[in-house]
Parts: sequence; C-alpha cells; structure tokens
Amino acid sequence: MSRLLSQNLKRLRQEKNLTQEEAAEKLGVTPQTISRWECNTTLPDVMLLPEIAKLYCVTVDDLFREQNVAYENYAQRLASVYEDSRDPEDFMRCIAEFEKLFKTGKNSSDDRRMYGIMHQYMMEYCRDKALETFDNLIGEYDANRDEVYWMTIRQRLWLLTQTGKISEGVEKQLERVRNTPAEPQEWICLIQAYCDAEQNEEAYDCFLKAKTRFPEEALIYVYGGDLCKKQGKIEEAFEYWDKALELDEDVCDVIWSKGFYYEENGRWQEAYETWSGLAEKYRKDGFTIEMQEPLKRADECLRHIKEV
Repeated sequence: MSRLLSQNLKRLRQEKNLTQEEAAEKLGVTPQTISRWECNTTLPDVMLLPEIAKLYCVTVDDLFREQNVAYENYAQRLASVYEDSRDPEDFMRCIAEFEKLFKTGKNSSDDRRMYGIMHQYMMEYCRDKALETFDNLIGEYDANRDEVYWMTIRQRLWLLTQTGKISEGVEKQLERVRNTPAEPQEWICLIQAYCDAEQNEEAYDCFLKAKTRFPEEALIYVYGGDLCKKQGKIEEAFEYWDKALELDEDVCDVIWSKGFYYEENGRWQEAYETWSGLAEKYRKDGFTIEMQEPLKRADECLRHIKEV
C-alpha cells in the first residue's frame, strides 16, 4: 500500500506539471520531503493527505487506488464523485469547491459547464424526491382528506407544471373530478391545473361550473377573480375577490391579488394600504417571516407616493 501511495504521488505530481520544489512550496514542506514520499522512504503525515489530494485534484481515496486520474482541478474531481453517488452531501461539497474556484477567477468554460450540470443533477434529484414525498403523503391521507391533503395535491400539480408535465397534471385532475364530482376541492385543483397550464378559457369555464355547484367555497372565487383579471374584467374580478373574503376573511391569496393589481396600475396609495394591512395580519397571526415581503412592498409604494 505504501509503495502504491508513493507511486501515485510521483505520477500525480508529474501529471500536474509540478516540480518537487513547486509541490513542496504549495504544501509547506521541503523538496527533500517530497522526494522521500515518492521514493517510499517515508510516508506523509495523515493530516496532510487532504491537502496533497486537493493539490493533485483527486480525493484522499484516490491516492491509494491503482488507477486514478488527475483532474483539471479539485472541483471537477468532486463533481465526478457526485455524478457517481448522487448524494446531496457530495453535491454540497462539489458546489462549495466550484464557488471557491470562481472567486479566484481561475476557472474555465468547462468548469462553468460542470457547475451547471451538477445543479441539473440536483434538480432531478429534488424533483423526484418531492414527487415521492407528495405521493406518499397523498396515499397516507387519502382516507382523511384534510387541508394538508388538498394543499399537497395542488403543490404536486404545480411541480408537474414546473417540470414540463403540464398535460399529465391536467389529465390526472380531470380524471379525479370525473371520479368524485361532488368534491369541491377536486374542482378547485382542476381550476388550478388549467391555470398552471395557461388554459385560461378552460379554467374560466371550470370556475363557472364550480361556483354554481359549490357557492360557499371561498377559494373558488379567488381563482375566479384572478381569471377575470387576466381577461380584463376588473369589476368582476373585484366582485369575486370580495366574495371570497366575505366567505373566509383569512384567504390571504385575495389580498395578494389585489395588491399586485394596484401596483400594476400605479394605484400606489391603495397598494400601500393593501400591503400594510396584509403585513399587519401576518404579524397578528405570528407569521413574522411572511410579513417581510408585504412590508417591503408597502415601503416601495410609499416611495412612489412621495415622488408624486
């Protein structure tokens, strides 16, 4: 094992085009020490192995393998580790090393390409993990369909949209509505699926049918208001938004919709009052993190008001 280590140390140094003097300077040892390692006269201190591995752009394990390659840099070696393992911890190590490399300015176009690929692999992992988690949760709660269950259904639909599986989400939700047409939440999820797919005509038609079937469901009117806004039917949009708040004063989605509308149309005073009210509502309910965004928007509206 020690002879293999010494052979690797010599070969890896040469592959990196470093002299013994240059390697010694980077590792804080003497050239004689480097020579003794490579001649198998002495072994490196175990605490120095990580620094040696990083210098030669390999892992510590690579130093003891019969076959290994000196990568262009240590970040690329860690990228190869993550590509093989797909372990999130290896991803974090790899990305941290790339970001350190970028700060030095000594990176290549291939480094940036690999950096993007690592995030692509992690995105795939996160997508699959999210779907697995949602599906397990939906299965567990199927017999007891509470608020969390329906929120999970809607989040899963949004994830399908984000990952280019829009048609799959719509078709699946249509099937669910056909199977349980008396469940208002299934209709709400279908409206969202259409909205996510930007099938606004289908979404609006679904909304009209749903509000006739379930006139006391606040969330249906939230979607109705948003769809009317997209169609330029502003009076109708406010009518539905107000109806949603009348049915359930805690439907914050309506307040967000109103605030965005006021901002988009330069109605800064009304936008300011809307965002301030939403922030105060969050504060009273104990959501101190959630209140920060409406507070920022209120401040921005106040700046516009003062400029007028």
